[in-house]
Amino acid sequence: MTVSLGGIAKRLVIEGVMSKEAALAASEQAQKENTSFLQHVVTTHKVDAKAVALAAAREFGVPFLDLSAFDPEHFPKDLVNEKLIRHHMALPLYRRGSKLFLAIANPTNLAAVDEIQFQTGLNTEAILVPYDQLVRAVENYLEGDEEALSKLEDDELDNLDLASNEPKEIGTDTSGTDDAPIVKFVNKVLLDAIKLGSSDIHFEPYERSFRIRYRTDGLLHEAIKPPFNLRHRITSRLKVMAKLDISERRVPQDGSIKLKVSKTRTIDFRVNTMPTLWGEKVVLRVLDSSAARIGMDELGFTPEQKVMYEKTLSQPQGMILVTGPTGSGKTVTLYTGLNILNTPERNISTAEDPVEINLEGINQVNVNYKVGLDFSAALRAFLRQDPDIVMVGEIRDLETAEIAIKAAQTGHLVLSTLHTNSAAETLTRLHNMGIPAFNIATSVSLIIAQRLARKLCSNCKKPSDIPESALLEEGFTLDQLRNAKLYQPVGCENCHQGYKGRLGIYEVVPITSAISKLIMNNANSLEIAEQAQKEGYANLRTSGLKKALAGLTSLAEVNRVTVD
Repeated sequence: MTVSLGGIAKRLVIEGVMSKEAALAASEQAQKENTSFLQHVVTTHKVDAKAVALAAAREFGVPFLDLSAFDPEHFPKDLVNEKLIRHHMALPLYRRGSKLFLAIANPTNLAAVDEIQFQTGLNTEAILVPYDQLVRAVENYLEGDEEALSKLEDDELDNLDLASNEPKEIGTDTSGTDDAPIVKFVNKVLLDAIKLGSSDIHFEPYERSFRIRYRTDGLLHEAIKPPFNLRHRITSRLKVMAKLDISERRVPQDGSIKLKVSKTRTIDFRVNTMPTLWGEKVVLRVLDSSAARIGMDELGFTPEQKVMYEKTLSQPQGMILVTGPTGSGKTVTLYTGLNILNTPERNISTAEDPVEINLEGINQVNVNYKVGLDFSAALRAFLRQDPDIVMVGEIRDLETAEIAIKAAQTGHLVLSTLHTNSAAETLTRLHNMGIPAFNIATSVSLIIAQRLARKLCSNCKKPSDIPESALLEEGFTLDQLRNAKLYQPVGCENCHQGYKGRLGIYEVVPITSAISKLIMNNANSLEIAEQAQKEGYANLRTSGLKKALAGLTSLAEVNRVTVD
């Protein structure tokens, strides 16, 4: 077979990079093996890759770059699919606006430029680099993270076992991807949070570090610090799982992830991304549907409070309001009640932002402000759907409050939440929103103000030695302190800093005739709170102190979540 020298082979001969005989032999062998001539002369004939690339750049008029002078940290992550990078041996160098500069070693490989331009939607320009440098850069780009992850997994994640119940994404094709280190690592992080009973996971980028924190039992603590160069890939993996736009990093995005951790248990995650100074922070809220089935006894109500809640739930109409700050367990309290009411004879509808607990048998609606589906619009629609029980995620404005109160006055049981500090302040808040006093007095049936406190570990807690005078100043009475014993946290292998789990501290106040009269007379929150205490309804502080006397939590924890 006679082989003639092509343009690039002639250029190499002219510039003295290789002899004519060697060029002819290389061309013939490359044709036989159906491989790239440039790749062949570098790998088989051991010709200097930089000299070959310079000659090819001059021959084809393509810009040349010495990759050894380029900082790998500047490589844009997650723009190009890994399969395309490996298939074409092409690497994204940097992005400038809508233009992407692509490193290639073969200037005739136009398919690489076209495919990557199609995938990214960016104007792609080829830059020629030495073949050996490109191979090392691609391996470092794709495999360097795997080495860091392998070390990370060995050193810091040995306690996680994914052999039998590694979480899988429901409704997505994970074939061939579960072996990827980033996928395994993210799944381990999520599974670890579930095992710890964490409520939130924070992925936080900083200038020179990247950390992951869990909120467990109400407090944040650092769980792991992945290698800094993995931050973009971890963030992109989470965005892919949540079906978010991975190319959009300028505005916050919301999504959700559904993971199956066993044959019978599925965990939902609410995902929010936020652009920060050093990258996107991602926060996942862990939404466990089993939380709605823990039962009334496990919530932490006293027997009297439990009876009041159950009695109000059994009424055909009225309004139950649960108040407290974000993360105080309001949704679980409401859904525990809804779970009791969830029978085939009742039509139950909820409007939430977003739906946090999925419960079979209840018609749940995610509000969507972009299309005009807010709480008030959803509530109006519910009232045209023959409802028995309605739950509104939060009363935020006068319109929603008015519709909810009218529903409570016309034969429906309405459950909702407000962000107030106490039961008495809830009533004045409604009045300040513009609800007439007589409507509040005739529609609201029960108010539950609540906080979540950490439970002392039963294995390691020990009695605390606090002077009686100090305890009296905290709000205890002499009768309470007789033969009473308070406990403090210690810490062991079965708990976290001496605490394990959380319990609710509640102020449960039914709207009695005396309180209704105060509402009608436009009494302030202090007067209403004083009347509730006269009638024997303990406020949050008193309820917390009782939990401490019972040895369920510490006085320090009561002081953290309640105000004297």
